Amino acid sequence: MKKIFILSAVVFLAACGGKKDPKTELADLKKQQADLNAKITALQATVGADSVKSTDVNVDVIKAGTFTNYIQIQGKIDAQDNVMAFPQVPGTITAINVKAGDHVSKGQVLVQLDAAVLKQNIAAAQTKADLSKVVYQRQKNLWDQKIGTEVQYLTSKATMEGDQKQVDALRQQADQYRIISPISGTVDQMDLKLGQSVSAANSIRIVNADNLKVKADVPESYGTQVNTGDAVKVLVPDAADSVNAKLTFAAKVIDPTSRSFGVEVKLPQRKGIRPNMTAILKIVNYQNSKAISIPVKSIQKSEAGDYVYVAVNGIAKRTNVKAGATYGGVTEILSGLKAGDQLVTDGASDIEDGSKIKIVKSGN
Repeated sequence: MKKIFILSAVVFLAACGGKKDPKTELADLKKQQADLNAKITALQATVGADSVKSTDVNVDVIKAGTFTNYIQIQGKIDAQDNVMAFPQVPGTITAINVKAGDHVSKGQVLVQLDAAVLKQNIAAAQTKADLSKVVYQRQKNLWDQKIGTEVQYLTSKATMEGDQKQVDALRQQADQYRIISPISGTVDQMDLKLGQSVSAANSIRIVNADNLKVKADVPESYGTQVNTGDAVKVLVPDAADSVNAKLTFAAKVIDPTSRSFGVEVKLPQRKGIRPNMTAILKIVNYQNSKAISIPVKSIQKSEAGDYVYVAVNGIAKRTNVKAGATYGGVTEILSGLKAGDQLVTDGASDIEDGSKIKIVKSGN
């Protein structure tokens, strides 16, 4: 009705203005009609749009970046050089040369056991060996002058060598009455006392704390995904520390009892990290340096599949996506989104395809 009224008014005014060529007059009227219709349509769209309330949302501008998926397992820190030094023969302690916390060198004598009787035997054997050597030297001098028999010469030589071997054997036996450090490191545990009778059951722990590693067991289901040289992040919660490293060892054999295989990671020197601390290994088993990844909470599900909402000129557009791996609350998107898209993060549950939206916060 509005259009008819306006058109009638135009015709009336034109008629009052005097006679015109009918064709020219018709063309003018049609042009005026078209202009008026366009204005009416624009005003109706504005009035209609103002009546629709927009929904406040937050968006993230999607960027391509690195997506990493980890296998996370718990392990234990151990010293690569962690040994027990113990007596090779039973005996009574006569001297203790170190205490817990002392740094020792490889081959250093830690504890001396009573070897008094053995030392007397060594002294007697050494005296006999010295005499045998003198006899041999004299017999040799005579033999060099062609005096005496060859049998006498050879007999004295054999006697000398036999007596010296006896001394050497006794000295080696005496070495067993000492507890010697097999490595360089720190005395970590020692509960021995002077006068105590000890045997192989009594030992001293020597640890090289500068040479640490993490040991862990990986379930066999990851057997094809974990290999020596893989990147790994080591987290030590009690030390509030983390280290980026590589797997230095991955066993090839599955343990039939635990259905797992062992892995090891050699650690650099770190203050505050001690053997037997708990460590978390995050082993990289997948990485894409040009991935599109989004918060998993942004993905909604339907019978048709996964979808998200993106903001396009103030309107919510429903977009189907294909999701890949998820780690740490982030999902890799294999298709459906591209860099630069404005992903609706907060407020997505309150909108639908075509909803009018207002962006109140935009993140990167």
